[in-house]
Amino acid sequence: MADNWSDEELLAAVEVYVEMQRMDAAGIKFNKSAFYEKLTDRFGRKRSAFEMRMSNISHIYQLQGRTWVSGLKPLANIGPTNTPKLEKMIAQVEGQTIPSGADLDDKVAKAMKDVSGEPPKGQEKPGKSDGTVTQYQRDAKVIAWVLGGAKGICECCSKPAPFDRVDGTPYLEVHHVHRLADGGPDVIGNAVAICPNCHMELHYGGNKKALAQSLRKKISRLGESA
Repeated sequence: MADNWSDEELLAAVEVYVEMQRMDAAGIKFNKSAFYEKLTDRFGRKRSAFEMRMSNISHIYQLQGRTWVSGLKPLANIGPTNTPKLEKMIAQVEGQTIPSGADLDDKVAKAMKDVSGEPPKGQEKPGKSDGTVTQYQRDAKVIAWVLGGAKGICECCSKPAPFDRVDGTPYLEVHHVHRLADGGPDVIGNAVAICPNCHMELHYGGNKKALAQSLRKKISRLGESA
């Protein structure tokens, strides 16, 4: 999808989508075409263009693990500049204060299509942005490479991923053995693909230090200082 949409058009589309999503969730019947017609009258774009943009917003909802509007199947052809814009606008319209990270998830999904080449270099000193919370700017290629190498098997407990995502890929989470908040690098030598249970244990378990040490011994790519 072309990136020549104005912020006003994008925000208007998000406002309509959020209204339709709330109605859909409440079981209230509505006519999508009537919503598109109002947007067409306001901005002059074809109704089909707004319908496609709504499917792009469904893609953001999918990345957030949420339910999208019935009949608006997610479409990922959003454009690199519009993904973060739409995510922020959704948060704005819904009154959220913490972003979901859908922009990173979208980049990871794209990077997952090609993880067969050389391992990515990552970032020795990841950048960060300060807002409601501090969020580290993680490298999508590092996440994709680690997930691709795991092939759906938790690198901690060696069990298969507990379930598949909507797109059919196995659900595992990428964990940094040496936390980024503690100065750890965002590189494959500090990252593992693990199931949600192991992830929570590595963060909150009573034996998390011993578990992290066992990972260093088990996985050759993990540096001893990680």
